[in-house]
Amino acid sequence: MNIIHVTGVEGAREARGMVVVIDVLRSFTVSAYALAGGARECRLVKTVAEARALADATPGALLCAEEDALPVEGIPISNSPTMILEQDLQGRVLIQRSTAGTQAVAAVQGGDIFASSLVVATATAQACVLRNPETLTIVASADHPEDHACARYIDAVIRGGHPDLHRLLQPLRESERYQRALSGTWPGFPTKDLELALVADRFAFAMPVTRESGYLRLTASF
Repeated sequence: MNIIHVTGVEGAREARGMVVVIDVLRSFTVSAYALAGGARECRLVKTVAEARALADATPGALLCAEEDALPVEGIPISNSPTMILEQDLQGRVLIQRSTAGTQAVAAVQGGDIFASSLVVATATAQACVLRNPETLTIVASADHPEDHACARYIDAVIRGGHPDLHRLLQPLRESERYQRALSGTWPGFPTKDLELALVADRFAFAMPVTRESGYLRLTASF
């Protein structure tokens, strides 16, 4: 399997073969906790306006959105797994808009797509191995150390390795962004989000993404 690593929306646009798009902090961590909590599916869109319209058109939907990693006025659920755990998600649809993850997924031009984060990393790797594509593109949705760490973790598992997550995440722990998140002063970013997001393999499902009219559909696949 030829594994290619790219970053951001531009990288996603150039992705070839099967594609894994990663957003650890926090979009696809939110998706995983929502699906584990009973959500039927997640629907991904690019803009807040699209998210609001889709929520209005989807009975019983929950809306989760942020812009530039900050809460959106009038939308009580930010891009936070902590907030998602507080919701009754059984059988419901979670509509998501984020600055990195949903943008990168939307930019992928073709091929099978999986959304991923650390909490579903090994399951994602196993799904890739099972399908055995000639080429796999792993997209870090933003140029952030945790997304690159997750990309390297998935790559290593695919190749039969045993990656050291603590070492892979060291650049994140040394960053100002991590200290800001840890401080509890970041609006819409509870400190517990770090604990929830930075653990590997909490869930045993992968998250395939399919294209629907007006949104991208993300589900759990065991």
